[in-house]
Amino acid sequence: MSPSVRLQEMIRVIRGARTQGEERGVIQRECAAIRAQFRQADNGTRSHNLAKLLYVHMLGYPAHFGQMECVRLIASPRYNEKRVGYLGAMMLLDEKQDASLLITNSIKNDLSHSSQYVQSLALCTLGCMGSAEMCRDLAPEIDRLLRASNSYIKKKAALCAVHIVRKVPELGELFTPASRSLLSEKNHGVLHGAVVLITELCERNPETLEQFRKAVPELVQIMKGLVMSGYSPEHNVAGISDPFLQVRILRLLRILGRNNETASDAVNDLLAQVATNTDSSKTAGSAVLYETVLTVMDIKSESGLRVLAVNILGRFLLNNDRNIRYISMTSLQKIVQTDHNAVQRHRGTIVDCLKDQDASVKRRALELSLALVSAVNIRSLMKELLLFLSSCPPELRAHTTSGIFNAAERYAPSQRWHIDTILHVLTTAGGDVRDETVPNLIQLITTATELHCYTVHKLYRALIADISVQSLVQVACWCIGEYGDLLLRGECEETEPVQVAEDDVLDALETVLQSHMSSPATRGFALTATMKLSTRITHNVDRIRSIVSIYGSCIDVELQQRAVEYNALFKKYDHMRYPALSTTMLGPVSSTAGGDLLDLLGGLDVTPGETRSLPPSVIVYEKNGVTLKLQTDRQTDTGMTITLTATNSTDREITSLTLQAAVPKSVQLQMKAPSGDVIPAHGLGQVTQTVLLNNPNKVSLKMRVRVCYTSQDFVCQDTVQIDSFPSPAW
Repeated sequence: MSPSVRLQEMIRVIRGARTQGEERGVIQRECAAIRAQFRQADNGTRSHNLAKLLYVHMLGYPAHFGQMECVRLIASPRYNEKRVGYLGAMMLLDEKQDASLLITNSIKNDLSHSSQYVQSLALCTLGCMGSAEMCRDLAPEIDRLLRASNSYIKKKAALCAVHIVRKVPELGELFTPASRSLLSEKNHGVLHGAVVLITELCERNPETLEQFRKAVPELVQIMKGLVMSGYSPEHNVAGISDPFLQVRILRLLRILGRNNETASDAVNDLLAQVATNTDSSKTAGSAVLYETVLTVMDIKSESGLRVLAVNILGRFLLNNDRNIRYISMTSLQKIVQTDHNAVQRHRGTIVDCLKDQDASVKRRALELSLALVSAVNIRSLMKELLLFLSSCPPELRAHTTSGIFNAAERYAPSQRWHIDTILHVLTTAGGDVRDETVPNLIQLITTATELHCYTVHKLYRALIADISVQSLVQVACWCIGEYGDLLLRGECEETEPVQVAEDDVLDALETVLQSHMSSPATRGFALTATMKLSTRITHNVDRIRSIVSIYGSCIDVELQQRAVEYNALFKKYDHMRYPALSTTMLGPVSSTAGGDLLDLLGGLDVTPGETRSLPPSVIVYEKNGVTLKLQTDRQTDTGMTITLTATNSTDREITSLTLQAAVPKSVQLQMKAPSGDVIPAHGLGQVTQTVLLNNPNKVSLKMRVRVCYTSQDFVCQDTVQIDSFPSPAW
């Protein structure tokens, strides 16, 4: 390519390059030629070369060596060179470049030029890249041009003044008088620039804001003229008279009416007029109506006007343009807390937007739907949200589950509904729930005492159906471990009864333990549940012991530690495995009678009548050198105190002594703290335990006592039955 080619030819060659390397080669050759010509004397091609360099800059290649050429062309007396020079300055220079200071004087001279087009070039450049120093130096010139008679210059000067106010806010006071006078202009371009300038001044200075509140009636008249004016081909856009100016005026009125009763009252009628007379079928009309809605919601407007604004947003929801639907839901989201009932009227349309194909519209519809949930509509709206959850995009699932959980926690009509809803979410999207979901659900189940049977049956069925959802499996394992006896009983009023065998429950837990889908945390839940079941089942304790022992050498440290600790319980404390509601182990623990006494009370039949009297103290147990005596003392007609005394005649001390006692259902039992759990050797000491009995029905009293202790590293456990007591007794 020849160095002297025209701009159009260079563009054609660059576009014709087949590879990136070929394009770079073309540009490098052309830039070298441009540099060489910049060094030469003025030959009339400077503007032509700078134009080519600006195109190279647009493609992303370095063009900084053309900055000084911009300064030279700006100082040129020829208009075509000034135009390219100012364009180059706006593209290649900014306030960080030292070269930008060199054009300050040229801009000042051009602002006073006789040609409005040269003045326009200077105004545009200053408004685009003027630094704070340039703005301070040239602000008086801009204020002078704001008062000029030429409308073309005034609109450019107004926009340049906006840039100056943004760069140097304290200069805003300089432009306040002139900007107020611009509101009387008929030219729409000048009015637009004036409104933008006044908006900037009001946002940056509260005192200026108060001054311009006096101009609200004038702005209202301008706006009414636009709304009610007939067709004007110069300003008409899709049937709307200058929607750009209308939007700017509404935005300014919103700032002026915010937190001000007087200004808001002056604007209310205008807003109602705009809302009812603007056609929303075209984008231009929708833009004006949207700005109207924002103004209504931001000022102290009447309640009826706010309802009208919400209805406009409701119509936007039916628009085919997804952008309009999106901004409508964004606006409704902001006002749903203050105008909840008005937004509720459009709940059906909002829920329908959940089916939109656009992901951003779906997200906005989801957020708005969650905000609309209340105690009144929780059931119906939750059905829609759960339906959406089953088909929503993966990126929305976590947000959806979190919102459903929060809504259910706040507005759940019943605990059963709350539990069912969370279980439904876990079944549908259990992999996307928050970490705190499992402990929160466990807490909820714990407090719902009357639903324990229903919940354990439902979770057991869910566990059998699918073990891939870790959070659901963890809750199910915990529930089975806690309430497995209710599951094995097979009786549940809340759901269809299912007969579950002990082997079935253990099979389910063992499947979780062995599954490759189970996380270490899930296996921990399953192992703990298996261990808990050892106190709730009767025929498979050995199987449980075998399952637990396997994980004593597990590679996962947490799981291995649990298994080792559970194995220690089997070996050292196995005699404490069978608690009953009316039994108490030796220690500072008390219980009341009632419920199944397991094997401890088997065969104790209660019959009214008197028991035969025995001596005040009687030996009830004597074995391995351990003697247990029972002594009674009458206190009231229905109450009795029993003292159990254990002694040791062997030559070694007896350790880990524990006692358990069981009585018939109609008798209440309470055991006091023991004197210790070690019996000294050679009868040199004793351990005593006090038992309080309450027999309101005065039935024939029977008691079964379980004695556990360790002698010479051997654990001994025996059970004795007492059919009669020493007197005094019933």
